[in-house]
Formats: sequence, structure tokens, C-alpha cells
Amino acid sequence: MRILVVNAGSSSLKVSVVDGDDRILTDHEFDSPDGRLDEAALGNAIRGMEGLEAVGHRVVHGGARFQASVRIDPEVVRYLGTITDLAPLHLPAAIAAIQAVGRLMPDVLAIACFDTTFHSRMPEAASTYAIPRAWRERYGIKRYGFHGFSHAYASRRAATILERSARDLKLVTCHLGAGASLAAVVGGQSVDTTMGFTPLQGLVMATRSGTVDPGVLLYLMRHADMSEPELTEGLDRKGGLLALAETSDMREVLRRMAGGDPLAQLAFDVFVHRLRAEIGSMAASLNGPDALVFTGGIGQNSPEVRSAAAEGLGFLGVAIDEAANSSINGDMDISTAEARVRTLVVHAREDIEVAREVRRVLPL
Repeated sequence: MRILVVNAGSSSLKVSVVDGDDRILTDHEFDSPDGRLDEAALGNAIRGMEGLEAVGHRVVHGGARFQASVRIDPEVVRYLGTITDLAPLHLPAAIAAIQAVGRLMPDVLAIACFDTTFHSRMPEAASTYAIPRAWRERYGIKRYGFHGFSHAYASRRAATILERSARDLKLVTCHLGAGASLAAVVGGQSVDTTMGFTPLQGLVMATRSGTVDPGVLLYLMRHADMSEPELTEGLDRKGGLLALAETSDMREVLRRMAGGDPLAQLAFDVFVHRLRAEIGSMAASLNGPDALVFTGGIGQNSPEVRSAAAEGLGFLGVAIDEAANSSINGDMDISTAEARVRTLVVHAREDIEVAREVRRVLPL
């Protein structure tokens, strides 16, 4: 079965074709600033893809209604439109892509595959906020978690690299990119993660602040008369690396840091401090991991971030071979021979996981 996988982000749209053996037959990436995609360019790309039997859309948030993948119909699209506040950088782009591909391929079955599904069986102790019960029940407020397809793929690849059964492994998977999150994974299942009700919680990201004391927001509302849109803009679009270093690109942060820029140094230090702390938290959820897995644009491409993170994790048994760390060649183990906890680098392939999910859902 050939499946078209559509991954709509806040600034780009990725499409690929995955066959029944998890091989990537073709892939394309398009710029879509603020989620505005070029439907003509997308149409030209799709018309060159032969024998497509289904479409899988990666959708960041399923809200309270969708805990598993679902065939797309007008009601699904309508519901997603009602929860865009939960992921304002991603859900509008996903809806636009679903509608555009639907116009281009009206007769092909389409499946919405939710990033939140991988975390949907987390223990209640990990998913429950200590807020009034009425809030939780009326509004479906809990920790959902995100980047599920990336964490799932990284977990499966880690088992292959380590030549062990996924059922026997305890992993901390680190998806580090413009968006970033960690997961604690036992036997291929997520038992804890750093993101929460929205993709805003947890690590410092490109333009997202990560976790902030809620009291800060209450203070700004009370004393600076800030509105909800202003707070959303500051936390989602003007926070993170951008707020600290005036650039949202970790590559630029590293370049400027090497030149002695104090703002870039601060941004890097804050990023790594939060990363180490959250890895420690995930490790505690596992009672100690067997391996630490880096993936995503930063995770797989930045030896500086991996090295800095590992420097603070020796107490867990993490130790990186710096020669291996600086010369990544595909998916690999970069640990020293003596390390008790292995450190792996895995190149993200969310499209493969989405395609596997489509095959699971469709009776084909």
C-alpha cells in the first residue's frame, strides 16, 4: 500500500510517499509561512505520485474527543477548527492541508493521525493536573503530550540499534527541534512526557517559552493589563530562543555563541539547563533508563547540545564518546564503551509512523 503522508507545520509542509515496507519513495518540503501553503505547488507534487491508496495527515492535537486516529469527514474538520487555541501554531496549518489535499484527491481515503495518541495511555498520576475537578471534567484539561510519532519511531529504532526487544527497554526520547519535548518510554509505551495540555509546556523551544510559572501570567494580567492574545503571542511566538537571543534558530545561536555573544550564550545555557532537568525528571519516571535517544532537527544535528546535555547527566550513567558525537553517520550509538546508559542519535521519520498508523486503521 502506498500512502501519502502530509505533515503540516507552522512554517513548512512536508509530504512523502511511504510503501508497505516502510520505504520512503519520494518526499517534498514546501515553505508555508504562518501555515499558508501553496496549493498549486502541492498539486504539482502530488500529481507526480503514482498509485496512492490513502492519505495520512499528522495532526498535532486531537483534543478531548480523539484519542486515536480517525477517518476524516466534515465533522472531524469542524471539530478541529473548534480547538485551534490548543495548538495555535499547528492546527490551522493542519486544517488547511487537509482541505487542500481533499480538493486535490477527493476520492482517496484520508486519515487524521494524532500526535497525542502515543501518550494517551499515560498513567493518571502523569496526566492529571492538580486543579479543581470541575475544570478537568468540564474542559477536558489534562496532560496530552505531543510529538508522539517522533517518540514512537525513535523508540522502535533504538531497540533495533541496541539489538534488544522494545518490550524490555526503558528509554528517554528527546525530540529537539523548533518544537521540543521528551518522553519516558517503557516497553514502547509512553508513561510520561514534558508537554502538557498544549505544546507550550516543558522545554525551551524556538519561539515557545516552555514551562512558565502560572503566577507570572496572572501578575501580567493584573498589573500590566495584558490580554489573552498578548500573552499567547508572547508565549507561543515571541518566547523561547527568540526571546533570549533574538533568533529562533539554534544554529545561529551556536554561531553567535562561538563569537562571544552573551545573549546567545544565555539562550544556550537556559536551553540546556531545562533540557538536563527534564531528562532527569523523565529518568525518575523510569526508575532509571537503559538509553537516552536524541532526535529532531537539533537532537540529530547538534553535537554541541548533545555534549552539553550529557555533561550534566553522568550521575545517570550517561557518557558520550566525543569523536562519535562529532561525526554522526546515520542512526548510531555515540556512548563510550563504559557508559551504563547508552546514548543514541536517531534521524526523525514521523512519516513512517504515520503511514504505519494509517495501515492499522484502514481495512485494506
